[in-house]
Amino acid sequence: MGVTADPSREVDLARVLTQLRDQVSEVRFVLDMPGVEEARAAQLEIKSQLDDYVLPRIRGKSAPMLVVLGGSTGAGKSTLVNTLVGARVSATGVLRPTTSSPILVCHPDHAEWFLKGPLLPDMGRVPGPAPDAIAGDQLVIISSDKLPEGLALLDSPDFDSVFEDHFEFATKLMSVADLWLCVTTAARYADAQVWQMLQRAREQGTTIGVVLSRVPQGAGSEVVEHFEQMLQEHGVGDAPRFTIPETRIEDSRLPEETVADIRSWLVELSENIERRSKVIRDTFGGVLDSFRVRVPELAKQVEAQVEVRTMLREEVEAAFAAAMAELDEATRNGSLLRGEVLARWQDFAGTGDLLRSLQVQRNRPLMVRKSHRRRRSPARQSALKAALRSGLESLIISAAEQAGEEVLARWRAHPAGRQILAGPAAGLSGVSPELPRRVSRAVSSWQDHVLELVRTEGVTKRSVAKRVTFDEEALSIVLMIGLLGYGTTDVAVEGGTSAVPQRLLKALFGAESLRGMGAKARADLRSRIGMIFDEEAIRYGQVLDAAGIPDESAAVQLYQATYNLEVAR
Repeated sequence: MGVTADPSREVDLARVLTQLRDQVSEVRFVLDMPGVEEARAAQLEIKSQLDDYVLPRIRGKSAPMLVVLGGSTGAGKSTLVNTLVGARVSATGVLRPTTSSPILVCHPDHAEWFLKGPLLPDMGRVPGPAPDAIAGDQLVIISSDKLPEGLALLDSPDFDSVFEDHFEFATKLMSVADLWLCVTTAARYADAQVWQMLQRAREQGTTIGVVLSRVPQGAGSEVVEHFEQMLQEHGVGDAPRFTIPETRIEDSRLPEETVADIRSWLVELSENIERRSKVIRDTFGGVLDSFRVRVPELAKQVEAQVEVRTMLREEVEAAFAAAMAELDEATRNGSLLRGEVLARWQDFAGTGDLLRSLQVQRNRPLMVRKSHRRRRSPARQSALKAALRSGLESLIISAAEQAGEEVLARWRAHPAGRQILAGPAAGLSGVSPELPRRVSRAVSSWQDHVLELVRTEGVTKRSVAKRVTFDEEALSIVLMIGLLGYGTTDVAVEGGTSAVPQRLLKALFGAESLRGMGAKARADLRSRIGMIFDEEAIRYGQVLDAAGIPDESAAVQLYQATYNLEVAR
């Protein structure tokens, strides 16, 4: 007796369900955010139900129908099991809770399957009979020929026990039931925990039956009527229901007549192959139906984690983009050309070194002209180049540091960011230790690039080229000064002895050639700074990756697994 009529479909369904189990297991809810505890619990429930019930049920085609009795403390589950079995197999007594470990009773022909089979693979197994109390996560298997071959009863711990592990056992065992029989009392049936467990069983697709025990004589009809009304209100009004009156208990068993209806119902279900198969198929199908909602809900929680991860990454991008925008402005408006850079420029331009770098050609042979060309940079020119390099390096490092501090501030302002900074990124600083070295190398390379532009693309105007030669390195420095905004600042050079870079450069190269060189030089500088900023931003992305926050693919895979399940069914 299988869960589907077609064996080939069962194989395909088992494969798809195994993939679903793997996808659910791989999800990591790293960030502590609203709903995450519920998501983690839902993830564990789905995985456990797949491992403990769904996959074993596909493989256990000939296994009997498993009826799990669950209920509140003192509801009489163990007494009911003892009565149905006809022997004291489960401990009863006045001490609560009584059942420490779950007791499973089955026909001897099926004891081996429950002892060594795939059901509840994470739980230990011990053969019965069992003493009154067994500590630990153990499933006690007891054989009894009083039960028909198609039926197994499992007495689970109380779900409202003071012991937390008892509640975990109770919910775990409920999810493996082909039929969950909820046992409560006339004094406890209105407790919220009873209805929460019934709702949980309903949402997980389990077939439900209910037993109202210890119904007092006389006023019993009013209690039963109210109980049935509550069943209707909570959406389980169609569940088979039974009542057990308040009566004497002898040898841990109820009078036979008080459980006659329950016994005949269970025996009929177990001995009638068609009805038993329908209960198993209904529960199995109900569990699969529940995955249509439960797995996408899990995927939504994954997406919420992804959204926060994306937000934290966008904070990094925004901070460095703002730093780049400020740096763009600072390298255009002349703010860099102050202090030492301005003093070095004044010294270079005002003392005549700039003009000496330009030479009026005489009517001398070409080789002679070349032999007299200046080959060594004068001290003032070298000092200006060094000051320019140092000023640009400081500007870039300052912008990167500001961006890094801004990222840390934004992350600290968000709960998830604070969690990341307190965990994987506890030692994360605003910028990397390698930043100064990378910036120095980048600026130096940019100055070399500008020099190469002057050499290869700085074609002088024909009217000027016939009369003037120039020192390429000196002109490259003048081009840098012009690119960095000389003339846009309100700072003036004393004495008026210096030439305005743009005017000089236009006179030598012409406006069109100058625009081309300037655009390429500026684009190259921006590209180099962008690479440095990207390297700094990557550090924060690596922290997010190291934290294990899921990416978009995790949610997509859950949705795909749900779709694949629908196709396989």
